[in-house]
Order: sequence, then structure tokens, then C-alpha cells
Amino acid sequence: MTSTPTTAPRPTPSAPRVRDLRLDFFRGIAMFIILMAHTPGNFLTSWIPARWGFSDATEIFVFCSGMASAIAFGRGYDTVGWRLATARVGFRVWQVYWAHVGLFFATLALTVALTDSGLGVRNYWGQLNLWPVFVESELWENPNILLSFMTLRYVPNYFDILPMYMIVLLLMPIIMALAKVNKWLVAAFILGVWTLAQRSLLEQLGLSQFYIGFPAEPWSDRPWFFNPFGWQLIFFTGFAFMRGWLPKPPVNKGLILFAAFLVLANIPLSNIGVREFGFDWAKDIRILIKPLIDKSSFGVLRYVHFLALAYLCWVAAGDKGNNLLPRGKTALASVWAKCLAIILKVGQQSLAVFVVSMFTARIMGFVMDIIGRATVTVLLVNLAGAAILMATAYGAGWFKSQPWKVVK
Repeated sequence: MTSTPTTAPRPTPSAPRVRDLRLDFFRGIAMFIILMAHTPGNFLTSWIPARWGFSDATEIFVFCSGMASAIAFGRGYDTVGWRLATARVGFRVWQVYWAHVGLFFATLALTVALTDSGLGVRNYWGQLNLWPVFVESELWENPNILLSFMTLRYVPNYFDILPMYMIVLLLMPIIMALAKVNKWLVAAFILGVWTLAQRSLLEQLGLSQFYIGFPAEPWSDRPWFFNPFGWQLIFFTGFAFMRGWLPKPPVNKGLILFAAFLVLANIPLSNIGVREFGFDWAKDIRILIKPLIDKSSFGVLRYVHFLALAYLCWVAAGDKGNNLLPRGKTALASVWAKCLAIILKVGQQSLAVFVVSMFTARIMGFVMDIIGRATVTVLLVNLAGAAILMATAYGAGWFKSQPWKVVK
């Protein structure tokens, strides 16, 4: 006679959840935009979506990462409990940390090699403002700079998004613990933390002593370019939608027109509005509302613009992204089916693709320094960079599938 188990059985796994096409599609699009945006001297950067409004591909990446985290980690809190699910989050933070370290040293070595090659036209590590690594100063000591980097006390601007992502992930166990008590506590925590990351607002209220953020270097007060306590707002918005804490917005003409109005109203105040349309009055307004569109702290108007744009894209993509699927058996539909498959694959492997894109962007800039920046040249270099991202996505997917495992 067997004894009765002392622990409750784990819930029976349900049927595999069908992944929403929209998540991987828009995250994949963001990866290609991020590659273009980080390539020095790339004229395509002047026309990416970020130039048409306050928000940019970073919002897409972080919002979709929040949604993906709800799928990857949120369910674990329901099935295996808070402790084990938090351990899994911690393991992901560990992976992201070493991706950050690897990206930094790989890019550092690359820029040194490019600078010393004699083919380039500039100091490529100096271009990334990495002087503290090579040059001693009364402000810093070289032997300590690498320790400062490894402990995230030195975070150069080009290498700042992954540290932000790590801190946001570390807030997830707190969010899930609060959610067990009351969802309104989650909202209060998220909004409260975001408020404490708004330095300008706190200064106006005489509460600057309550500002929260991390210094980007030990010898100054320069903060991380991406304040994680501000950016967690957009991350957990995506997380909350995917968890079902926030209801799906209704699809109706009034809301569509309102969202379209917000997006279009941004254009005169955007980079395009000032640069191409010559709206000088917009410069004064942008200065006036600078704290509200600040990227470092994630200003509220960036949030509003992104939500309006995301809603329009959500409606256009259709339920579960059905409108993205090719229709019919035409040649155009066949081409789109192949393009869609590539974009989805890139979106599914976003961490690997992001790391490679930041490295590849420096090579692309170097190549254009050598062969020039004629329109055709720039387009070909960008196409080659996109091909590298595609290869990375498929390669990462292949390794994750563990094809060497023998199925019995």
C-alpha cells in the first residue's frame, strides 16, 4: 500500500497556447529598425517611425518584451508557484547579463580592430565614447573601470538597454506578489515607481530627494540613459494586457479616429515636422514639453503616442494577427508569406538578434566609411545587415530546437 503524497500535485498542463502573430511580427519589425537606427551615418535613420512621433522602436521592443514575458514567465507563477517562477526570472536575468557583457567586450574588440586597421576614417571606440576604458583621468582609474562595468556602475550609452531590461525583469516578482493581493496595488506600484523616475516633475514639486535612478558612471551624476523605473511602465502595460489584467480595447470607429488624431497631431511636433516641414514654432513647443517627451525617463507623451499607434496597428493586424496572413495563391501572396515567416522568426529570437544587430551596426558604419554613402551603397549595406539578422534568427532557432536530441 503506497503512502499519500504530502504535496499537492501540479496542475495538468493545458493545450499549447497559440502564439499571437502580432507579438512576433512587431517585435521583428522593431529589430530591423533598431539595426538601422544604430548604424552611424545611415540616412535611413532619418525616416524611421521614431522621426514621425514621440515614441520609437524602443517602445515596441519593451512593450512586446512585456507581453512575451507574460507568456514565458507569468504562467509559471500560476503553475509552479512564486518561488520557482522567480528563480526562472532570475535565470533569465543571468542570461541577459552575460549577453550584455559579451556584447560590450565583443564591440570593444571590434572597434579597436577597426581603428587600428588603418582603413577607417575615425577612432571607432572613441565614437562610442569609450575613453574611460583606454585613457586614465583624474576622474577615473583604468584598473577600476572594468569592475565598474561588470557591476553596472559604468553603463555606456550604447550598451544601456539590456541593463534596463534586467532591472525591469527583477521587478516582476514584486508585481506578481502584489497581484495576488489586489490588482489595484499593481497599478499603484507601477505608476508610483514611474512617477519617482520623473526627475523634472519631482523638482517642480520640490521632491527631488525622492528621485530613483542609477548613475551611469562612478565619477558623475549622469544617469542611465534608459531609466528602468520609468520604462517599466510600458513593459508592464504589455505584461498586463497579455495576462488579461487590462481588457482588450474595443474596436470602434470613434476610438480609431481618436487614436489616428493623436498620431497625426504628433507629426508637426516630430523630428520630421521640424526638419522637413520647417515648423519652427514646433521647436519652441518641443523645448516646453521636453520633460513630457524625455526618452531617458519615459515621458508621458511618449506613452500616449505609443498607445495610440499600437492601437491602430493592433486593429489593422486583426484578431490574433489574422490580417497579416497572406490571402490567396498569387505570386504576391507567396512573397509576403516568405517575408512574414522571416519577420516572425526574427521576432521570436529577439535577444540573440538584438545583440548581433548592435555589433553588426558598427561594422555597417565602418563599411560605409570605406565605400561611401551613395544611396545605392547604403541600401545594399542595410540589406546585408538585415540578412545577418535573419541568419542569426534562424541559427538561434535551430540551436534552441536541439536537433541533436534523439527522440525515442
